[in-house]
Amino acid sequence: MTESLSGIPLKPSYDASDLAGRNLARDLGHPGRFPYTRGLYPEGYRTKLWTMRQFAGFGSARETNRRFKFLLKSGQTGLSTAFDLPTLMGYDSDHERAQGEVGKCGVAIDSLEDMEELYSGIRLDSISTSMTVNGPAAILFSFYVAAAEAQGSKIQDLRGTLQNDILKEYIAQRTWIFPPEPSLRIIVDLIKFTGKHMKKFNPVSVSGYHIREAGATAVQELAFTLMDGFTYVEACLKAGMKVDDFAPRLSFFFNAHLDFFEEIAKYRAARRIWAKHMKQIYKARSPRSMHLRFHAQTAGVSLTSQQPENNIIRTAIEALSAVLGGCQSLHTNSLDETIALPSELAAHIALRTQQVLAYETGVTNVVDPLGGSYFLEWLTDKMEQEAELYFKKIRALGGVVPAIEAGFYQREISDSAERFQKEVDEKKRIVVGVNQFALEEEIFHPPILEITRQTESAQIRKLKKLRKTRSNQRVRRSLEALKKATSGKSNVIPFLINCAKAYATEGEIVETLKKEFGEYIPPSVV
Repeated sequence: MTESLSGIPLKPSYDASDLAGRNLARDLGHPGRFPYTRGLYPEGYRTKLWTMRQFAGFGSARETNRRFKFLLKSGQTGLSTAFDLPTLMGYDSDHERAQGEVGKCGVAIDSLEDMEELYSGIRLDSISTSMTVNGPAAILFSFYVAAAEAQGSKIQDLRGTLQNDILKEYIAQRTWIFPPEPSLRIIVDLIKFTGKHMKKFNPVSVSGYHIREAGATAVQELAFTLMDGFTYVEACLKAGMKVDDFAPRLSFFFNAHLDFFEEIAKYRAARRIWAKHMKQIYKARSPRSMHLRFHAQTAGVSLTSQQPENNIIRTAIEALSAVLGGCQSLHTNSLDETIALPSELAAHIALRTQQVLAYETGVTNVVDPLGGSYFLEWLTDKMEQEAELYFKKIRALGGVVPAIEAGFYQREISDSAERFQKEVDEKKRIVVGVNQFALEEEIFHPPILEITRQTESAQIRKLKKLRKTRSNQRVRRSLEALKKATSGKSNVIPFLINCAKAYATEGEIVETLKKEFGEYIPPSVV
């Protein structure tokens, strides 16, 4: 039998009998109404398009700043920042573990000085800014706030999203620093801080993207992501917060993969599940607390180094599924991402893909145009049912953190990845240009963006100069105050911002926090 990418068995066709007696005319509902299956807003994209937020970051802050300005000039409507691996892991660029990785998969940010240069000439109170960072997210957020204030911006005017989803790091991506409990404490502190001072800012983007990239199915991505979201809600409630005070600023980040209808069903099911749980379990009263707002990024794992020109087609189809599924913002991958960091040409094509969808195809004219399709409604129901089964399994293990420690997620994702690869190897699933329609010689060779060792050397020289020219006494005082705050119950975010303003480096701040919080050691999984 034919199956979806998640392994859901599919019939040749669907009709009213597949909807278990549901009366679509009565039950389908309308966009903008609970449980928001058909979309959060009655007018959809007719009144406001999704934010076109191309992910960018490489080399130095100065180089990435130039790319930002190129994308903005080309019509991008929001910034999205990629950081290099040392930054994601909390290491300064001159740390021994950073050697050879500085600026390679994102921009190197060691201190407020780098953050100021990263956004030089870009008013942060006039554009929405996303930062993809998790373990040291609160530290990079502090650099961002300090940089904005140095520009003269008021923090209450800042708009954007901090990924700040540590649970999915333990599940899939593995760029953690601290153990789960102190990590959750910092996240709750940041949610409290932004709720009081930055009501336009999203302090967490609960991310299924990296879970999917690790090999999860669409069903697993849906279930694991929402379960992480529920865990953040419960952590905030445990800290004494009221659900309607923080839930409206939680956001989500999903993968837009190649199984077109399954992806659309995933997004519709996600909205419905979140709305039901927030209202029925967590007793939210504000409709905004029930809104699942999400960013989507096309699937990096679906791209191939063979015949990279085919990646333009894959990305366009994946982007279309995200738009038809009702995303609030979107990143389209570049055709060369399996070979190197995106070149300017490839980034340009990726952005134009979104613009063609928005302005030339007519898909923005009607909200949820596929709503009422027997197949799509059945598949949306099926995705919801399968996700609920996963919720029961995870709760039976004691919740997300105990399930991580038991290796549940790792085994589930590993099994799914193995099944998919076996299907590709046996040609039960065709990947164009890889296991079918291969060429003896490539006909297209994209330009390669190369990051040289000179980038690392220059970054280290800049860092050493900073340590000599700043007030090291002020740095020591700010780090001592942070250490004292971590050992008590104070909200650590104002102390982190003070460290940033003193030009303490990310590595210095991380080492201070490690003394109180320790480091995370993953369990052995068999």
